[in-house]
Amino acid sequence: MPSSSNRSKNESPRYLVVAKVLRPHGIRGELAVQVMTDYPDRFRDLGTIYLGDSAEQPTKLRAYQLESARPDKKLHWLLRLQGVDDRTMAELLRERYVYVSLADAVPLADDEVYLFQVIGLQAETPSGEILGQVVDVMETGANDVFVLRGDRYGEVLIPAISSVVLSIDVSAGRMIVDPLPGLLPDATNDVDDDDNPASVNSVDSDISDSDESFDSTKI
Repeated sequence: MPSSSNRSKNESPRYLVVAKVLRPHGIRGELAVQVMTDYPDRFRDLGTIYLGDSAEQPTKLRAYQLESARPDKKLHWLLRLQGVDDRTMAELLRERYVYVSLADAVPLADDEVYLFQVIGLQAETPSGEILGQVVDVMETGANDVFVLRGDRYGEVLIPAISSVVLSIDVSAGRMIVDPLPGLLPDATNDVDDDDNPASVNSVDSDISDSDESFDSTKI
């Protein structure tokens, strides 16, 4: 799910992105959508969805009644909307984002948070060293990656796996991170000319293949 990097951590959105319209399917108005949620089966139970032009600014949404939903292939579903009866009408909805209201979102488990709640959290180590603030969330396919930005290390990429992200406390505005060796670049104010600091965008090559995906960012 695209993260709302311009949203403060204290602001709760009214809608959440769950898919993106790819193209019309067939001649009777069905839409092929790319799933952007961990719970695509939710489509079968939804009555109303919303379509909008932007994943970041859901300010001009149009409501549609969802008549049917069925899986098509991995990460793709086919949706039929009331009033969208032919391919021409469906073509007009290409590239739109599919939203659900927060009230219709899948209930979270005790150890889960929404992605939008992670934005703005302060990330620090178990010893209390501040690494930076979460400014974005990248979806890599294997696991999410939290983008941190701070004065000491600049921009740092933190894999959202349980061995690195030890805890997330939304109410306290804090994320506890135990960085893997080599994950942090040299501090920006401590680098000597002879140093060879790691790239702030570097992530251990084994991270993307990890099966320890942190379960606290499901939507």
